[in-house]
Amino acid sequence: MTASQLAEDINELAAFLGPRDVPALTPEAIEGRLGARQADAMVLFGGSILAGGDVLAEAMRAGVARTYVIAGGAGHTTEALRSRVRELCPDVAFADDAPEADVFAAYLAQRHGLTADLLERASTNCGNNVTYLLGLLAEKGVACESLIVSQDATMQRRMEAGVRREAPGVCVVNFAAYAARVAPRPGVGLATADAALDDLRIVDPPLGMWDLPRYVTLLMGEVPRLTDDERGYGPLGRGYIAHVDVPADVRAAWERLRAAFPELVREANPAYASRP
Repeated sequence: MTASQLAEDINELAAFLGPRDVPALTPEAIEGRLGARQADAMVLFGGSILAGGDVLAEAMRAGVARTYVIAGGAGHTTEALRSRVRELCPDVAFADDAPEADVFAAYLAQRHGLTADLLERASTNCGNNVTYLLGLLAEKGVACESLIVSQDATMQRRMEAGVRREAPGVCVVNFAAYAARVAPRPGVGLATADAALDDLRIVDPPLGMWDLPRYVTLLMGEVPRLTDDERGYGPLGRGYIAHVDVPADVRAAWERLRAAFPELVREANPAYASRP
């Protein structure tokens, strides 16, 4: 596989897994999608990189929702988020064991002077991210017929499928926290076979972006989860999410990447599984 082919396959996965249903979070764009200039609520899920906090801030300033929520307890991405915020934003203060919601709330307050309406701190994975969010909105009496969902771009498709399973009547507007693209590094031989990840770069990386191996690992782990079979998370498997159709070209890209980098297919961590 050449560097160009490798980049194309990674970008193919990324475009599918990180949908944005509107070009920007503006009242005009939301009206085009929902028929109203505001959604009932917007949620930033804490598994995102730090750029998700900037997306939420821009949305709050634009007034695209009536209620703003940050959802996230402690899961497999939490320590990486804490470390990255301390590295990039040493002025943002939070406890050593802070859940993801509190980390993003601290960033939102320090960098943007904004405060989300609600924080959901108990969830540990994409499944109970959704159920705990819906429970919190119900507890606070927040109507939720329409919901803007922003999650890390590697997990946006799965999060939307989780909302569809738990709240099929809710109209979801996807807006992944970033849209990253990879390309061959300057000087890399584009026609040379057996390209490595070191031959690629992330173009204009968003704030707090994963390093490239971690990013590709997150992307690669999603296709098995979204595949609706006995091993996946859909109705034919674990039943965590609604059915998702994985296009043939996306699956083909994943298969090529798996053949080249079998070690990058991420397994679920049972430490953060939902408990009965």
